[in-house]
Amino acid sequence: MIGTNELLIIALVILVLFGASAIPKFARSLGQAKKEFDKGSEGKDEEKNSVAKSEETKK
Repeated sequence: MIGTNELLIIALVILVLFGASAIPKFARSLGQAKKEFDKGSEGKDEEKNSVAKSEETKK
């Protein structure tokens, strides 16, 4: 598992490589990607539930 020291080193490397202006853009796109992933996961859960319900009604 990644500890606090490792996270700080990673953040420093990102800051040096991309600059301070790129970090908010990166964070924003990361948040949007997570939001889309959650939407997709939610749809799969609903699909599984509907399949399970239809199988229960067949029995």
